[in-house]
Amino acid sequence: MDSLQIGIVGIIFALGFILLRIPIGVSLGLVSIVGIAMLTSWDVSLSLITSTPYNFVGQWELSAAPMFLLMGYLCTTTNLTNGIFKFLQMLLYKIPGGLAISSVIACALFSAASGSSVATSGAMSKIAIPEMLKRGYNPSLATSTVAAAGTLGSLIPPSVILVLYGVYANVSIGQLFMAGVLPGLLTAFLFIAMIWLRCRHNPRLYGVDQNEKYSMQEIMQGFLHIWPLPTLIAFVIGGIFFGLFSPTEAGAIGSVVTLFIAALKRTLSLNAIKEAIKDTAYSTASIFLIMIGSLFFTKFLALSGVPEAFTHFILSINQEQWWVVLSVIILYLFLGMFIDSIGILLLTLPILLPLVEAANLNLIWFGILVTKMLEVGLVTPPVGLNVYVIKATVPGDIPLQTIFRGVFWFILCDMVFLLLIYCFPEIVTYLPSIMRT
Repeated sequence: MDSLQIGIVGIIFALGFILLRIPIGVSLGLVSIVGIAMLTSWDVSLSLITSTPYNFVGQWELSAAPMFLLMGYLCTTTNLTNGIFKFLQMLLYKIPGGLAISSVIACALFSAASGSSVATSGAMSKIAIPEMLKRGYNPSLATSTVAAAGTLGSLIPPSVILVLYGVYANVSIGQLFMAGVLPGLLTAFLFIAMIWLRCRHNPRLYGVDQNEKYSMQEIMQGFLHIWPLPTLIAFVIGGIFFGLFSPTEAGAIGSVVTLFIAALKRTLSLNAIKEAIKDTAYSTASIFLIMIGSLFFTKFLALSGVPEAFTHFILSINQEQWWVVLSVIILYLFLGMFIDSIGILLLTLPILLPLVEAANLNLIWFGILVTKMLEVGLVTPPVGLNVYVIKATVPGDIPLQTIFRGVFWFILCDMVFLLLIYCFPEIVTYLPSIMRT
């Protein structure tokens, strides 16, 4: 076999191992080590094992990931995220589909603290879905709202996905964070508008809301309970935007501020800190293992010539940017049916980045496009991870088909989003262009 054939066979084997549920980092690493040995020699291949992981993981930019993970887990274990949904419920109870709209906004706020789509969906499913079902909401609307809105954790900063993309594509993580703000808000707006229009057209979707009335005093008490979380988010994102600190420093400072706020609210405990540190260590180790495997995979593909061949193939059909973007969207829609988001990201970037550069696409804009497609993959069948999280945590026996049917409406909103950022790229690029560095 020639080099290109070895590369293609390697990709097939890597996908096969991943579909067999062998850990992604292990799958990519094993295929790469054997592939590099076939392309060069076993001495070259084995020598990479001794130096590459240390040099890669030692990059300063990567430390932003565990810092933001720690901040998010501390927010959860010290209960700073509690009360968000109840407060929004008091504000929006008169609006058709108000509880579902409250769920979208609560997921957006929770996402900005946790940076994890799965964590957002899991947490909100235990709070929002039972409340909606109790009020007579259509099960498909109730479950799909939280499944889809939970994906905002990938786009709204701080996002672990954006950190990994920034390190891999060698672009500013701070600029990526700012690039995700307006698209994240736009996605939330599209979800809210769709829910409101559907519920206004068909009141049976949201049952009969109880005629609750909340006094201004109750609303103010609710705000006093939840103010720390939006304050923390504004502090972290504002600090990055105005150049007061780097993304890594923002995560570290955010973690310290979280501890301080939790101490003021008297929700801080030694057990909460231990739990947050344990979860952070586990998540960080899992992500770094995948990245190390991906790094080996990048070197293997570079030696095989697959990225260049893929670029020539796509551009030989059509060299217009719209065709390149459409090809990426189709690829991610397909892979999103079978593989989790981080796996897709690190599996495809070695192949796609040369194509993006050849098509003269803005790397920051492309990062937001990729992140949105990863969000879509979290809710598309048959392996929509967020949907399975909802299925596992929701009370009662709601079929997967019911949840996926409701998610279809949110995927339509995502397609509208993709069209908007393609036609108006300033939605993504404006904030990074004016931020202070």
